[in-house]
Amino acid sequence: MIQTAAPTRSRVWAPVSLFPAVCGVAGIVGWLLGWHLGVDSAVYRSGAVALLSSEPLYDLPHLSAEPSWARLPFTYPPTATLLFLPLTLVPTQVAWGMLGAVSITAMVWVVKLSIEAIPVRPQWMDPARTTAVLGVVLLGIEPVWRTVLLGQINLILMAVIVIDVLGNRNQLRGVLIGAAAAVKLTPLIFVVHLLLIGRRADAARALATFVALQGVFYLVVPHDVSQFWGHAVRDPQRIGPIHWAGNQSLNGLILRLSDNADWTMRVAVPIGILLAIPCLLWVRRHRDRPLPALLVTAFLGLVVSPVSWSHHWVWTVPLVVFLLSRLPDRPRPRDFAGIGAVIVVYASCVLLAMRHSDDIELEWTPGEFVIGSSYLLVPLVAGAIFLVRHLRR
Repeated sequence: MIQTAAPTRSRVWAPVSLFPAVCGVAGIVGWLLGWHLGVDSAVYRSGAVALLSSEPLYDLPHLSAEPSWARLPFTYPPTATLLFLPLTLVPTQVAWGMLGAVSITAMVWVVKLSIEAIPVRPQWMDPARTTAVLGVVLLGIEPVWRTVLLGQINLILMAVIVIDVLGNRNQLRGVLIGAAAAVKLTPLIFVVHLLLIGRRADAARALATFVALQGVFYLVVPHDVSQFWGHAVRDPQRIGPIHWAGNQSLNGLILRLSDNADWTMRVAVPIGILLAIPCLLWVRRHRDRPLPALLVTAFLGLVVSPVSWSHHWVWTVPLVVFLLSRLPDRPRPRDFAGIGAVIVVYASCVLLAMRHSDDIELEWTPGEFVIGSSYLLVPLVAGAIFLVRHLRR
C-alpha cells in the first residue's frame, strides 16, 4: 500500500508544483529576452535598491532603478523595503518570477490551512487532494492571476495573516500580522480582529511589532519615514485615479456615483462604520469559528478601505474553501448556487469587460454600475442575506 500511495500523492501534487516552477523559468527567460514582466514587482525591487543606495523613496515621481516600462511612484511604507531586499539580488524579470513562485505557494498554503481550520466538512473533501485541486483551479480567478501577473504581494500578505490567525501556535503569535501591516497598512484591521477573538496579547505583539519597525526605520531613514507619514500616505495621486472601476471599495463606488467628488470619504466613513458594527459584533460572538470570523474581518477591510483594487480581493480563495465545506456529503445542483455565483463573479473578469478608460466609469448606466461593482456587492449581498435569515430565526 505504501508503494502505491506515494505515486498517487505525487500525481496529485505535481500540477501544484508545476506553476511556481513555470513562474521561475518565465522570469529567467523574460530577463534573457527583455520581456516586461511584473510592473509592481519592478517598483518593489527599486524601492529596496533605493534603500540600499540611500535614494529618497517619495521625493520624485519614480525611482531611478525602475525600468522605463514601470515608471510608477513607490506607495508602500519605508518598512516594506525590508521585505523586498531579496529581490535586489536578481534582475527585475527574475525578481518577478521569484515573487510569482512564492505567491502561488502562499496561496496553496492558505487553502491548506483553511481546510484544516474547518472541523466539520464533507466526506469527499479530503484535505490533501482538495488542496492540490484548488491550488490549480483558483489560479483562474482574476484577483489571483492578476496578483501574479503584476508581481503584487497580496497572496503573500494573505498567507502571513492566515498563518498567524489559523496556524500559528507559538509565543510569537501576532508578530506576523504586525510585520504585514508594516509592509502594507491595511492588515492593521487584523489587530482589531485579534482583540475581538480574545487574543489580546497577540494584538499587543502585532501593534508593538508594527510600531517598532517604524521606529527602527526612522533611525535608519528618517527622511523617508517623515515623508511617508507626513505626505505620501495622504496623497491619492501616488496610487492612481481611485475612481477607476478597479477600485472595488465603498469609497470607489461613491466616487463613481458622485462624478469623482472630493467629499466622498466623508460619506464613505460613516457608512463603513455602520457596516463594521454588526460585522465586528459577529466576529466577537463567533470567535470559536476561526475561518468565517477571519473572512468577515478580511472582507470588511476590503469594503471600507479607501482603495481596494481588484487584485486585492484574493481573500476569495479561503472564501471558496469555506463555501465548499458547507456543501453536504451528497450535494445537489442547487447546493452549488452560492459558490457558483462567487466563482462566476471573480473568475469571469467582468471588470475587464466594463468600459473603463478615459474616466468613462463616471458615465456608466445603472446596469453598468451594478455589474461594475460586483466584487464589492458579493460581501454586501451575502451579509444582507445572512442578516435576513438571522432576523427570521
